[in-house]
Formats: sequence, structure tokens, C-alpha cells
Amino acid sequence: MEISYSQCGDYLIPNLVLPDEEQLTIGKYGRMRKRYLQEHRPVLYSNLILSCKLYQHLAEIDHTCVDRMNLLIRQMADREGVTEALKAIDQFEWVQRMNSIHNLAEEIVLSELVYC
Repeated sequence: MEISYSQCGDYLIPNLVLPDEEQLTIGKYGRMRKRYLQEHRPVLYSNLILSCKLYQHLAEIDHTCVDRMNLLIRQMADREGVTEALKAIDQFEWVQRMNSIHNLAEEIVLSELVYC
């Protein structure tokens, strides 16, 4: 491996260039994972940065969390009997129960995928 240097005053500084990465969209869960890694797993965070795999990891976590949330919400709503018929009869009850299901599903996803 050949390294080139640039002279900056009395110092030789290596010309380091990061490889081009594709632009990945990081959502809510990816940002939460990044913050968790920075604060609680600094060695893993540094390794992911140095290997240029951080944003790929965060995008994968975010995508997995969104898919898991959708699956859990659908399963819990079916199990609890939260249907479109309930929505037509009592909208406030439907919203209350769906919010409860969403919060429970999000807590599960956070503990299983983001904060591990």
C-alpha cells in the first residue's frame, strides 16, 4: 500500500481519502441507534466508522425497525380486535387503542433492535 503525503509547514500529512459511499436515508430508529452507539458502545461505533459501514448499519437497523413495527402493529391490532368496524363505530376508542398498540410495538422494537 502506497501512501502519499503533503507538506504542511514542517509536517508531512498523509493524503487520506474515504471511499465514496452511496447516500442512505437514515430515519428515526437509525438516528436513535447512532446516539446509543456513541454514548454506550463507543468501540463498536468507532469500528463502524473506520470500516465505513456505519451508515449502512444505521440504514439497515432503521429499515428493519420499520418493517418490524408494521408487522407488530398489524398482529396486535388483529389480536385485540381493533378493526375498521370499530373505527366506524367509535373513532376515539379506535385511536386510543391504536396509540396504545403503537407505543407497545415501539417499545418492543427499541429494546430488541436499537438498544442492544
